[in-house]
Amino acid sequence: MALAWKLVIDCAEPIALARFWAAALDYELEDNSALIDQLAAAGRVGPEEYVEVDGRLAFRQLAAVRHPDDPVQPVSGIGLGRRLLFQAVPESKQVKNRLHIDLHVGPEEREATVRRLTGLGASVLGEVADRGSVHTTMADPEGNEFDVQ
Repeated sequence: MALAWKLVIDCAEPIALARFWAAALDYELEDNSALIDQLAAAGRVGPEEYVEVDGRLAFRQLAAVRHPDDPVQPVSGIGLGRRLLFQAVPESKQVKNRLHIDLHVGPEEREATVRRLTGLGASVLGEVADRGSVHTTMADPEGNEFDVQ
C-alpha cells in the first residue's frame, strides 16, 4: 500500500515562508483555527503558541500550504493530500539543500514564472543547461533552492 506523506521544510519564519510558497504554487494556506481552538480549550497549547493572521488563528512555529483540490480534515483544517509544512528551527540554513522542489512550467512559461517568483521574494541563483534540461535555479526568501523548468 502506498504511503501518505508531506514535505517538511525547516525555516526561521514559517508563516512568511508558507505565504511565499502558497503564492508560488497557487496553493492555499491551511486554516488551523479549529485545531488551535480545540487544543487551547483542552489546555494543550497556550496563547504564546499561536497568533492571529488574516483573521484566523495560526501556530507561531508551524505553517502549511496545501493543494486547493485535495481534501481537508474538517476538525483540524489539515490538508490530506499534497502539502508542504514549514517548521521553525533555531539554526539557520548552512549548506545546499539535499532535497529540492522542481516547478514544471514549461519552456514558454519559465521566464515569466521566474519574474513572478522574484517579485514574491525569490532570487535567481543561475541558469542551467545540463543533461537535456534547461532550468533556472532559484532560492526562496530563506535561501532554500528550487528549480523552475
